[in-house]
Amino acid sequence: MRLRSGSLAAGCLLLQAMGAAIFLRGFFPMAVRARPRGGGGEPGDVPAEPAPPGSGAVSNWSAVPPPLFRKVVLVLIDALREDFVFGPKGKQFMPYATQVIEKGTSHSFVAEAKPPTVTMPRIKALMTGSIPGFIDVVVNLNSPALLDDNLIWQAKTAGKRIIFYGDDTWVKLFPKHFVEYDGTTSFFVSDFTEVDDNVTRHLDRVLKREDWDLLILHYLGLDHIGHVTGPNSPLVGPKLREMDNILKKIHISLLSKEGEASLPSLLVVCGDHGMSETGSHGGSSEGEVHTPLLFISSAFEKRSGPLTQPELVQQTDLASTLAVGLGLPISRNSVGTLILPVVGGKTMREQLRFLHLNGFQLSRLLEENTPAYEKDPGYEQFKIAEKSHGNWIKLYLEGNNSEILMNLGKKVLKQYLEALKTLSASLSKQVAQYDMYSMMVGTVIVMEVLLLLLLSVPKALSSRAEFEVPLSPSVFSLLFYLMCLVLCAVHVIVCTSAENLCYFCSMSWLTALGVMMLISALMCGILSAIGKILENSRLPVKNPVVSSSSWSEVDVLMLAGTIGHVLSLGASSFIEEEHQTWYFLINTLCLALCQELCRNHFLLKECDPQHGISLKQNFDGIGEASDCKNIDVPASGNSKLDKVASSAEFIKGSDKWISLASPWIILICCRLLRSLNQTGVQWAHRPDFGHWLTSSEHKSELSFLAAVSLVMIFFLVQRRCSLVSKIAMALGLLGVYSYRAAIGNVVFPWQHDSKDISKGITEARFVYVFVLGIVFTGTKDLLKSQVISADSSVKSTGLWEVYSGLVLLAALLFRPHNLPVLVFCLLIQTMMTKYIWRPLKCDAAQITIMHYWFGQAFFYFQGNSNGIATVDVSAGFVGLESYVEIPAIFLTAFATYAGPLLWAIHLLCYLSSEVSRNAAAVGHGCFCYALMRSIPVAIYILLVTGLRYHLFIWSVFSPKLLYEGVHVFITAVICLFFTAMDQNHSQKVQD
Repeated sequence: MRLRSGSLAAGCLLLQAMGAAIFLRGFFPMAVRARPRGGGGEPGDVPAEPAPPGSGAVSNWSAVPPPLFRKVVLVLIDALREDFVFGPKGKQFMPYATQVIEKGTSHSFVAEAKPPTVTMPRIKALMTGSIPGFIDVVVNLNSPALLDDNLIWQAKTAGKRIIFYGDDTWVKLFPKHFVEYDGTTSFFVSDFTEVDDNVTRHLDRVLKREDWDLLILHYLGLDHIGHVTGPNSPLVGPKLREMDNILKKIHISLLSKEGEASLPSLLVVCGDHGMSETGSHGGSSEGEVHTPLLFISSAFEKRSGPLTQPELVQQTDLASTLAVGLGLPISRNSVGTLILPVVGGKTMREQLRFLHLNGFQLSRLLEENTPAYEKDPGYEQFKIAEKSHGNWIKLYLEGNNSEILMNLGKKVLKQYLEALKTLSASLSKQVAQYDMYSMMVGTVIVMEVLLLLLLSVPKALSSRAEFEVPLSPSVFSLLFYLMCLVLCAVHVIVCTSAENLCYFCSMSWLTALGVMMLISALMCGILSAIGKILENSRLPVKNPVVSSSSWSEVDVLMLAGTIGHVLSLGASSFIEEEHQTWYFLINTLCLALCQELCRNHFLLKECDPQHGISLKQNFDGIGEASDCKNIDVPASGNSKLDKVASSAEFIKGSDKWISLASPWIILICCRLLRSLNQTGVQWAHRPDFGHWLTSSEHKSELSFLAAVSLVMIFFLVQRRCSLVSKIAMALGLLGVYSYRAAIGNVVFPWQHDSKDISKGITEARFVYVFVLGIVFTGTKDLLKSQVISADSSVKSTGLWEVYSGLVLLAALLFRPHNLPVLVFCLLIQTMMTKYIWRPLKCDAAQITIMHYWFGQAFFYFQGNSNGIATVDVSAGFVGLESYVEIPAIFLTAFATYAGPLLWAIHLLCYLSSEVSRNAAAVGHGCFCYALMRSIPVAIYILLVTGLRYHLFIWSVFSPKLLYEGVHVFITAVICLFFTAMDQNHSQKVQD
C-alpha cells in the first residue's frame, strides 16, 4: 500500500495527538486523597483531647468544639490582587476596607494560591483545603460536581443553611447544597456590571433575614475588567469602590444584629486568584498568586499601634479556619493549617484543642498516603506536641493556674504550629501521584510516530513523495500477533495489580485492545522501514555522487536551530523565556539569507562559462539521484545550474536591491514587534509599547495606529482575491474598527467621549458575516477545483480567499494594539515570497521550516508565553451575547495560535500557487511541517517524564505541556487540510 507524504504526515500527527492526550491524562494527577474509611470526616470521627499521663486519666472534652461565630459571610471578589486592597489603589478606592484594616476589629493576611490560578481549582482549594490537580485548568470550562470532603458538605450535613449568589461554578461544584442560590455565567468577560448587579440585588433582602448561617457571594466584574482592559484600566477604580460599598453594607448589617445574639458574626473577604500585568491569570507570577484575605468580626480586638505588613498564609488554610469557626470537622483531604490569630481571643485550652484537631487530621492524611509516615519529621513533631499537650491537660485538670501552666501552654502552642507547618509542607509535596502506566502508553505511541516519520524522510521527500506501507508480510504478521499478546498480558497484569486505578485501565477492554494493536502495528511498520533501509544499503549504487556543497549554511542553521531548540526545553529558564530562542533563530536566519542572496549576486559576476559547465556536470549527477534526495525539484529543470541562471535573470531586474535589503527590513520589523509586547517571566513586568498604547491617555494614538493597520492589512491581503472578496474584506475591516470603537478601545475622529460604550455584538456579527462569506467563496472554488475541474488557478484563488477570511477573523479577535503584528506578518510573508524564496529557488523543505520558525516567533510577538495567564480569554466572547462553549473555545484557540495558523495556511497557499514547482511540493511541505511539530513534542514528553519531580514542574513545565498538546492537535488538523489540497499530485503520479 502506498501513501502520499501528506497523508502519512496527517495520519501520524493524529496518532501522536492521541498518544499525547493519553500521556496528559496520566501526567496531570489528582490531588492527595484520603482513602474512604467508615464515614470519614463525620463528627464521630473527631478525636478527644490528648489523654493526660498516668493510668486511667481521661480528658473530659471529646466532642466537636462549638461554633465560634453565629453567621459567616464569605465575599469572594474574583481576581482581587493583593495591591488592590493593601496598596495605593486600596487606600484610594476602598476607604472603608482600609479603615477596618488599619483601626478596626480585623485580621489581614496575604493568601498565596498555587498554580493554576483559575477559578474552579481555587474554589476547590478554598472549600476543601486540598491542592487541586493541574488538569483542573482544562475542566475549568465545565466543572463537574465536587465529590471530595469539603466545607460546604460538612456545613449542610451539620444542618447549616447556606445561601449563594454569584459565579455558577459553585452551583456546579456543589449541587443541591444551597437552600437558595442565583448563579451567573463566569465566562462572558464582556459583562462588567450586570454580572455583579445580579449578586447585589439580593443583599438587602437577605441581610434582613435570619434563616441562614452561611452566605457566600462571588463577584466577577473585576475579573472581567482585567481580562478585557487590564489591571491599570480606569474601570478598576470604580469597581473597587463598588466592592467597598458592598463590604460596608454587609459589615454594618452584621454589627447591627449582634446585640441580639450570643455569638458574633464573621465577614471574610478574599480573592480566588490575582491578576497579571496584562489582566489575565492562570500562571504563577506574584500578581496572580497573592490575594488579600480579611477576617472582620467584633470578636477580635481592636487594632492598635502601627500597621504591619500582612502575614503570608496559604489559601488552603481558609478551609481549616472556617471549619473551626463554624464548629465543623476539618475536611479529611485538607492540607491547610489553622490561622491562629482568628482564634487568638479564645482560652489556651480552646486554642490547643483547635490545633490538636488540625494536627490529628493532617497526620491521619499523611498516614493514609505515605507508607513510612512514622519517619516523617512533621509526624514526629506532632506526636511530641501531643505528648506535651497531655502534660498540660494534667496540670489544667489539677487546677494549676500558675505561670508554669501558661508557659507550658505557649510551648505546646509553638510545637503544634511547627508540626502543622511541617505536615502541611510534606502533604503538599505529595500532590503529584502520577498515573505512570497511562504516561508510558502515551509516550510509546508518541515516540513510535516520531521514529516512523524520521525513517520515512528519504521516501516521503523524494520526487514522488510516496511511502510504501507494508501491510501483510508473513514475518511481520507473526510479530504483530506476538506483540499484541505480550502487550495484552502486560495490560492485564498492571490493571489487576495496581493499587490506584489508572486511566488506561479504566478504558473498556475493546478500546485497550485497539491501542495495543496500534502500538504493535506501528512497531511492525518501524521494523519494516529499518529492514528496507538496510536492504537498500547493501545494493550497489549506480552513478554515485560525492558533493560537498549539498548542505548550504541555511540548511546547517535549520538543523542546528531545530536541535538546539529541542534541547533547550530541558531547562526551566529556557521554557519561561522561549520567545528569546525563536527571536534569535529568526534573526540568525535573516542574516544567513542575506549572505545567501549576496553570494548569488557576486558569484554570478565572477562566474565564467567553464565554471558554469563544470557546475552543470556536477549537478546533473545530483539530478539523477534526486528521487531519494531530500529536496523539492522545480519542474523546469533538475539542476542547480537552472537555479543559478534564474537568479541571474532576477538580479538583472530593478528588484535586485530590494531583494538584498529585504532580510534587513525583516530584521527591523522583528525588532519593532519585540518592543510591542513584553512576554516571558523575567521582563514581563517592564513597560512596553503595547502598555503605552492601551493607557487611557493615548486612545487617539491607538485609534490612529489601528486605522492605519487595518488599511495596510487590506492592501497586503487583497491582491489575489476576487472582486467580491475584496469588497467583503474592505467592509469587514471597517466593521472591525467599528467594533473596537463600540466597546471603547478606539474612537472615531468625530467622537469626543466614550459614553456610548456597548458590547459591540452587532458590529462583531457584521464582521462574522463577511468572514464566513469570504471563506465560503474560497471553499466553493476549492471544491470546484477538486471535483469539477483540476484548474490550479481556481484552486490557488480559493486558497488565498480562505486565507484572507482567516486574516479578517484574526483582525477582529486581536486587540487593537496587536493589529501591527498582523500587518508585519503579512508584510514579511509578501517580502519573503517575492524577494527571497523565488530568487533563491528554495525547496519546499526549506520554505516549510522557515514558515514554522516564523509562525512560532509570531506566537510570541502576539504577547503569548508558555504561561496560561497570557491566554486572551476575551477573544472567545467577541460577538456573543452569552457563554456558548464550542464557539468560545474555537475563537480563543484561534486567537491564541493565530500566528502559527496563518503561517501554516500561507505555506499551503504559496506551495500550491507556484506552478513551476514539482507536483509533490505540497506533500513535502505537509510532511516537513508535521515532522517539525512532532520532534519537540516527543522529546518534551520524555523530558517532562524525567523532570516530573522538578521544583517548577507545575509552574513552568506543565503549562508548556498543555500548549504543546493543543498545538499538536491544531497541526494535525492543518495537515489534514494539506492532504485534502494535495489531490492533484496523486492524479499526476498516476498519469
